[in-house]
Amino acid sequence: MINRRTVLASAGVAAASGALGTGTARADATIGVNPGVDYGTWEGWGTSLAWWANVFGDRDDFADLFFTTRTVTYNGVAMPGLGLNIARYNLGASSWNAVNGERMIASPNIPRFKQIEGFWQDWNNEDPNSTAWNWNADAKQRAALVKATQRGAMSELFANSPMWWMCLNHNPSGAANAADNNLQPWNHRQHAHHLAVTARRARDQWGVNFRTVDPFNEPSSNYWHANGTQEGCKIDATTQRSVLAHLRTELNRQGLSGTRISASDETSYDLARTTWNSFDATTKGLVNQVNVHGYQGTGGRRDLLSNDVRAAGKVLWNSEHGDGDGSGLQTARCLLLDFNWLHPTAWCYWQVMDPTAGWGAIKYDGSTLRAGAVETKYYVLAQFTRHIRPGMRILHTGSDLAVAAYDATARRLVVVAANTGSAQTLTFDLTRFGQAPDGVVTRWSTATAGGDRYVQRQDTRVGGKVLRVPFGAGQVQTFQVDGVVV
Repeated sequence: MINRRTVLASAGVAAASGALGTGTARADATIGVNPGVDYGTWEGWGTSLAWWANVFGDRDDFADLFFTTRTVTYNGVAMPGLGLNIARYNLGASSWNAVNGERMIASPNIPRFKQIEGFWQDWNNEDPNSTAWNWNADAKQRAALVKATQRGAMSELFANSPMWWMCLNHNPSGAANAADNNLQPWNHRQHAHHLAVTARRARDQWGVNFRTVDPFNEPSSNYWHANGTQEGCKIDATTQRSVLAHLRTELNRQGLSGTRISASDETSYDLARTTWNSFDATTKGLVNQVNVHGYQGTGGRRDLLSNDVRAAGKVLWNSEHGDGDGSGLQTARCLLLDFNWLHPTAWCYWQVMDPTAGWGAIKYDGSTLRAGAVETKYYVLAQFTRHIRPGMRILHTGSDLAVAAYDATARRLVVVAANTGSAQTLTFDLTRFGQAPDGVVTRWSTATAGGDRYVQRQDTRVGGKVLRVPFGAGQVQTFQVDGVVV
């Protein structure tokens, strides 16, 4: 079966327009960095835990690789830590117990490592201190969450599906007809209760304060099927409104009035906009942060979603991106489009480890569950995540080839650029800065077609507030310019 994300990403590439999407040859380009226009303070980078953490969540080397900027040895190779600071914890929907003679119905196509065990396993008792709740469940993903928190990460709680017994067919992969809602009408509050109680438990027992709670994952999409390969649930916009109202009440009941709600993690920019604009003012008032997934690839109207969300005064995150290009070039394309059109304040890759070649930054074997090769994508991500750091301001470049970020305290300008066509020279115009001193600039290079992985060099200079750099085909580079003053 073709993974749904593969289909969507491929469709996004096919629908792309313009030089960036087509990858055709271009003339050399000049990119002006404008400190007079910025898009807010950068909050950071993240990943969802879910499946990879269900396998490797108890390993410190992976916690260090993903959630620090230390140099970490993996398979005998010294690697730069990605420095992620957001961990998205997946509240599971599965359990294998019987309740009044009823059991979970599992899809025949879901692998065990994608079945995440939930905590509320018996609907007869809402008391989290009763035996109806199993707080020993999901040990490895919980371990990954705690390790990320200990390394300074903030966290978000989300659900791919309500618990199996809240689903109409007791199957947490979806309905027999994927277009049908699968959350039982009488369990809207119970789904919210499960989330809120888990958030309270995390605070009191795990040392984790969830910044946001999102009760959905791609809820309006019509591909959550009883024979699917993962947990998922169709929840239409009307039902979402009901669940969101219950979630606010349940969080408050747990003493978590300061925990914010995020929604709706729709699969694409266009669908996210449709869902958001279907909400009434009361529902919009409950949502502090709009989450969107980037599975339209290089397609979709990022700008229209951004305009609508910002007009409503909400935070905007790309909470999940994934693609099957192991070189990382497609990820770089989409990241730069997000920076220049969506303007999120945080960006998360779906699974930093994945058994399908190209999808993760590190591959593992889905049968033996043994960790394997590092994809070039890892080093492309490092170009962005290690250098555009929380607290920096994202500046306007007007180009889908580059993003610029500025640290006023350190007087440091960072530019990350990707050449998605044939070889060319990119010129970065810094004349709008009050000060951009002449001198050597540190650069890091990743060649997505082979060669440099993440190589640091000091062979490039700023002169007369201009930085001119040759780029090979498929090359991603980062430039650190110090002593810059607005």
